[in-house]
Parts: sequence; C-alpha cells; structure tokens
Amino acid sequence: MEEPGRLFRLAADHAAGYRRSLPGRPVGVPIDQAALAEAFCGVLPAAPCPPERVLADLLTAAEPGLVASAGPRYFGFVVGGALPAATAADILAAGWDQLATNAVTSPAAIAAEAAAGGWLKDLLGIPASASVGFVTGAQAANTAGLASARHQVLADAGWDVERRGLLGAPPIRVIAGAERHGTIDRSLRLLGLGTEVVEAVPAGPNGAVDLGALRAVLRAGSPGPTIVCLQSGNVNTGACDQLREACELVRRHGGWVHVDGAFGLWAAVSPATRHLVDGLELADSWACDGHKWLNLPYDSAFAFCARPDVHAAAMSYTAAYLVGSGAVPAGADLTAESSRRARGFAVWAGLRELGRDGVTALVDRCCALARRFAEGLTTAGFEVANEVVLNQVLVGFGDDARTDRVVAAVQADGTCWAGGTTWRGRRFMRISVSNATTTETDVDRSVAAITRLATHLR
Repeated sequence: MEEPGRLFRLAADHAAGYRRSLPGRPVGVPIDQAALAEAFCGVLPAAPCPPERVLADLLTAAEPGLVASAGPRYFGFVVGGALPAATAADILAAGWDQLATNAVTSPAAIAAEAAAGGWLKDLLGIPASASVGFVTGAQAANTAGLASARHQVLADAGWDVERRGLLGAPPIRVIAGAERHGTIDRSLRLLGLGTEVVEAVPAGPNGAVDLGALRAVLRAGSPGPTIVCLQSGNVNTGACDQLREACELVRRHGGWVHVDGAFGLWAAVSPATRHLVDGLELADSWACDGHKWLNLPYDSAFAFCARPDVHAAAMSYTAAYLVGSGAVPAGADLTAESSRRARGFAVWAGLRELGRDGVTALVDRCCALARRFAEGLTTAGFEVANEVVLNQVLVGFGDDARTDRVVAAVQADGTCWAGGTTWRGRRFMRISVSNATTTETDVDRSVAAITRLATHLR
C-alpha cells in the first residue's frame, strides 16, 4: 500500500473547501438523476486503480448530487450541520479504523463513549446510573428502548422473551400518542409486536398527548404488561408531552415509559425551555439524536435506559470467541450492532467544543431563530399554524395545492430548503432550525425568498 498521507490530505482539503462553500452555495439544485447515475455506474474494471484516481473520480461523480444540508439555510428534516471538532474527530475515527465492540477491540473507543455518555446524561438530566448505547439514529434508539421495555414488562409477568420469544407470551399493551413519530411504529414491527397493538391517545391543540385521554386509555384496558411511548418534540410542531404527570400516571398502572426525544430532549439543557421536559428523569428509557440539534456528524444517536441490566439483557449476546464485556455493560452490549464504528470520538469532541454553555446557547439560538421565522412570515401575511415552542415552524400559504407549489418553488430556488408535511389534514411547509451556523441574516434572507416566491405564485 502506498503512503496514505497525501491521499488523506487531499480528501480533508476537499472536505474543508466544501464546508467553506456552504454559506454561499445553493442549498438545493435540480438534479439530473440519469447523469448522476451514469457518473457512478459502469463496468467494474478488472485492474486495480490508483487511490488518487479513485478519489478524483469520486469527487467528479458526487459533486453534482450533493445537497448543502450541512449549511446554514437548510431547514428540512430536523437536520443540523456537523461541528468542526466533531468532524475532525470523525476523520480521525475513520483513519484509526477502530472496532468499537468492547474494551478489548478498542479501549479508547469505549472510554470515549463512557465519558461522553456521562456528559450527555448530566446535560439532559437523565439519571447518572442509566446506561447509554451509542447507536445510528433515533430509529435504533427507539428500538433499543422498546426492546428493553418489552424485556422488562414480560419479565414482570414471568416470561423470558429473549429465550422463549413472543409465541404464547402474555399480551403487551402499547399506548402511544396519535402524533407519535413513525419510527415508533417501525420499532414495534421490528420487535414482533406489530402496529395494530398501538392504542392511540389523542393529541391536544399543539400536538402533545392529552393527559385526560391518556388516563382514560390506561383505565380502559386490562392490567398486565404495559408500555407507554411519550414524546419530547413533535416532529411537526415541536410540542412536548407533559412528562412528569404522564410518567406518574403510568407508574401507578405499573407500566414502562419510553420517551422519544429525538430532538426535543435537548430542551432540557436551557433554562428557557427546560419546563417543556420537566419530569423526564421519571421515565424508564429515552431516545435522543446527536446528528440533529447537537450538530454531530451522521450517524450519531443515543439509547438511554434507567436499568442497565435490562438494557443489556435485551440487546447483548454471548459467544465463545467473544471476550471483553466487563461487569458494566458497554459498547455492543447496548446496541444491535457488534461491528460498530467508533462514533463516540465525534460525540466527545463535539461536546468538548461546545461545552455546557455552548450547548445551551445552541438550543436558545435555534429557538429564537425559529420565532424570527414565524414572526417574519406572519408579518408577510402567511399562516403560522403551530405554537412555536422549540425550533419547528409550520407555515401555510392558502390551500394545500398552493402550499405544495410554494414548497417546490423554494426548493428549486436554492436560497434555502424546507420540506412539506401534512398536519391535522392540511399541507404545510415545515421549517426546522437546527444548524449551529444559522444566523439572523440567514433567516431574513430565507423569509425574503419564501415571500418573493409565494407572492409570485398567487
């Protein structure tokens, strides 16, 4: 193998140049899918190719299909950028090529996860004794949390689900908000519970579960294994369920509470928004993303569980060749992947770069910019449909067809990017402010572009 230094520097220099280009780069541009496919396709050559040529060909093929989602005016899908230190740590992680299964395969990777996990729990107000699995995204985090819930509620009923499976097991009640995220349903499918098991709880005006309705649903069912899925951060409105009251209610019924806090759990880090997640420490498991509001590289998320023994029982496995799992569950004991990349280095670096005050400032700034979006678009004469409690803004432009036309026009224009959604039977533009580099100028420029395009489409 030739000395890799020059190749790695070329890749890093290109990545840095791309990042520098983001503030002025069109956010979304029309893509020629056929040309993009052709650039990547072709017959795999029989002969080896020099690495520098491979890198050059990759840059040429990929450039026309890159979306500036790491930039300051991308407001779709609750997407953050990646912090400089976290990105650099991810470059090192790729270079180190560590297998983060356990402390034998990579002592450093597991130590970084342990340290960063402690910082995360402290920032979010999750009990220090909880376990933390470093997973790929909120889908994996919800699956780990609900697997832990499945294990414990059936164990309480005298059933070992890991050994005996679900055939013949006591039925499990799964109660979740009507406006839960779709990853909850997919987790239930993956865990063999299915989606028909869900008893949906109606939501209040801004999308949080109605406590009275939750109480009624709990009372209406038979006692037995019960899992309740709560939410911090409705994906459309940002609304958060009343965790303290809901957790206390579920606890009286002997149920397990899982909180899907993919982005909304970060409300805990700021005195201005902490009340939205009051009582989160009373839950049994939590899911939270790092590549959303914390602005870590993809893929980075966290599965927390108040019972580390339950977490490990649901997720770990043993084999004769497998050594290194200690008395405290870590690494692959807490996730569904054994061949794990060392994503903990980037988490550690991102948290060190921001510090406690920086994480708080990031949340506060994004919330303030979301309110600025809402105020600017309201002043321009458009409808803001939700109460802006965090970083999500829903905007309507009249009838559904016109709203969809405005969304398409904004995406094609390239000044900014926002997606469309359906909420309460109507179409809206959904704006999510999650990037650490977004400024007031970026918001004002985006409001002006949206207003210009929407006015033109009248």
